[in-house]
Amino acid sequence: MANYRKQPSKDTLLKKLFRYFIQGLVILAPVAITAYILYIVFDWVDGLLRPAVFTTPGVGFILIIAFIILIGWMSSYFIMGSVINFFDHWLERTPGISLIYKAIKDFFQAFGGEKKKFTKAVLVNVFNNDVWIIGFLTDEDMEKFNMGQDMVGVYVPQAYNFAGQLYILPKERIRPIENLTAGEAMKYTVTGGVAES
Repeated sequence: MANYRKQPSKDTLLKKLFRYFIQGLVILAPVAITAYILYIVFDWVDGLLRPAVFTTPGVGFILIIAFIILIGWMSSYFIMGSVINFFDHWLERTPGISLIYKAIKDFFQAFGGEKKKFTKAVLVNVFNNDVWIIGFLTDEDMEKFNMGQDMVGVYVPQAYNFAGQLYILPKERIRPIENLTAGEAMKYTVTGGVAES
């Protein structure tokens, strides 16, 4: 009797193709989205100088990055630091502008300045005794709100979003995270727990 190989059914073939499609999407989507975001940022920054000064793509981007590095380098010297401090003081005292300027300045300093705030990752018990969320201890002094020394401020970022929530709660409802760095905890949180730490 002839030995016939069982032909894969059409349904099985479609399932395999769909599985391969999903696997390909999982591999390509992060690369494509990251490349697209980088392209948008590059094109936007490059376009700031291109119409006025240069027509060669990329030159404006390089000049702006070099200018930012130059300002950072010069700010470490006394005279330039004094000039920058003067403008900083002036912008913080100008009505209307001060609100926008100070909020943006504090935001950037919280992530990368001398006053980094997201350095203490904690587990936070907010909604229920059995529910814990990852946050960052940002303020250990709630006297300004007449809430005493037993209360702290914890910022909880949202997954796949640039938003977050600030909670003020008792110290006993937070636990320090000791097995992860602040950066690893942030990555874990904003990716909804799917990123490997």
